Amino acid sequence: MVMFLIRKPTREHIDRFIESSRVLPLSYAPVGTVSDDSPGYDRDETVAAIGRGPSDLERARAALRTWKHFEVGWVEVWPSAASTAPGTIVGVLIHHVGFWSLNGCRIVYEVDGGGTEARFGFAYGTLTNHAEAGEELFEVWLDRSRGEVMYRIRAASHPRAALARVGYPIARMLQARFRRDSVAAMKRAVESRA
Repeated sequence: MVMFLIRKPTREHIDRFIESSRVLPLSYAPVGTVSDDSPGYDRDETVAAIGRGPSDLERARAALRTWKHFEVGWVEVWPSAASTAPGTIVGVLIHHVGFWSLNGCRIVYEVDGGGTEARFGFAYGTLTNHAEAGEELFEVWLDRSRGEVMYRIRAASHPRAALARVGYPIARMLQARFRRDSVAAMKRAVESRA
């Protein structure tokens, strides 16, 4: 069941939510929906340059692995140091207009071109305790023709919970806001030389 809350949940509450999410199935099929043309999904993609050259690519890769793309101020991932390995369960905590939601996701695959392709990323899929159904891909790569490090967010989703269906225009606005804020978070992470 999707968690809609009037105040921010405690760490213990979130830990219990994540633990109970481990046995839940994905709320959509098939894995890879974000990259195909399955009907019934809203499809969104944002691609932005966030740096230049191999050292910025390494910072971008490290930023994705440590969930820096979620450091947007109103969305959090739990646990904050979660692995991006397939099978990992995370809770996505969102502060909406006046309330909170806690949504379960599972990492469904990684993209890793290693040294030759200079590409890294991962996708997570929504569990049955998520307000939406679908998949989201986060990916960085080096565009060798321009020397720029690119960041892509690609999503395929549709509302699953009743509140998400009723608030569909607001949900779409929040999804667009997340993509913009996530690009800004990745730029900050890459610019940080620490």
